[in-house]
Amino acid sequence: MLSFYSIFEFYLMHTIKHILSNKKTRFHILFWVVIFFYYTSARWPFETDKLFLLEMTILTILIHFSLAYSIIFILVPQLLYKKKKILFGVCCLLSIYVAYILYEIIRIYYLAPNYPEVFRLRPPLILEERVTNIFAFLNNISSLIFPTVILMVFDYYRHQKEVYSLREQKKTSELEALKNQLNPHFLFNTLNNLYVLTLEKSDEAPEVINKLSEILDYILFRCKTEFVPLANEIKLLDNYIALEKLRYGKRLNISFEHSGVTEVNIAPLLLLTIVENAFKHGVSQEIKESSVIIKLKATDENINFHVENTKPVLIPKETNHQNRESLGLINIKTQLSILYPKTHTLVINDAENSFALTLNLISK
Repeated sequence: MLSFYSIFEFYLMHTIKHILSNKKTRFHILFWVVIFFYYTSARWPFETDKLFLLEMTILTILIHFSLAYSIIFILVPQLLYKKKKILFGVCCLLSIYVAYILYEIIRIYYLAPNYPEVFRLRPPLILEERVTNIFAFLNNISSLIFPTVILMVFDYYRHQKEVYSLREQKKTSELEALKNQLNPHFLFNTLNNLYVLTLEKSDEAPEVINKLSEILDYILFRCKTEFVPLANEIKLLDNYIALEKLRYGKRLNISFEHSGVTEVNIAPLLLLTIVENAFKHGVSQEIKESSVIIKLKATDENINFHVENTKPVLIPKETNHQNRESLGLINIKTQLSILYPKTHTLVINDAENSFALTLNLISK
């Protein structure tokens, strides 16, 4: 049967192991060890009684420890995070003053009686005089709050790093969700094109398969980064337009002009979504002839993308207007707000017979 001491030892070791497994806890332990050696080494050459030095350092660190965590774990979350800055400042000052009083009590009533030789040549210590001496208090403030300030700086840095990490994770998740919405929609349209050509036993089916394989390879494997070269997106648009030409044949008039530098980077699938939108709302619902005009101009400073398409004649204007705020257009606006905050302009011109969208981006 296990003894009480065996059980106690087991739980003690388990608790210590759990504490040390926490990265934040290990940092704080290391911090106070460093502070201890810093205080000790700084005073070591000047103190003849080394035992006094060690005991004074330990007691001082205990006061600093209490002050630091009172401010960090109580005052900061309860007052500073709740925007009570003046009250936070007052409470911090009171906490430092209490720490100063404790420091003087320990010196006067514990260290001085136990180490009389150390204090023999020093002025007599009277508690009432020390705690009411504003200049003595001000002189000790910097040493009292030194560890607290360092810990607060590290804590602020860690907090900002966590906030940045969470924002990046949120941004990545949102972008992945947007891509997941886009890709099935695009694949469905393209596979539908292939299905129609297969039923017709068209000789163009192999070309469609080749274009589709290139598009899938790009979407699945080569556009997983936040930004990609513009040249890759141009090739993607060329493949997509080629597929749509095969689908709509003579009833589609389309032009794609691009000029300027292609080495600049852009968010993947951004331009494709705009072009898809033009085909979905300007071409697929038109039973007669329709047209799409696409212009892309890029420089080292910015990218200008313009898409204009005719509106289906038989679609009521109010219905067409409602369809305009489609999933693709919503995705575009969301991606722009995430990837190009304050570095893009989006102009939409919804006329009676045409719909135009102009996007200007600051080059990445």
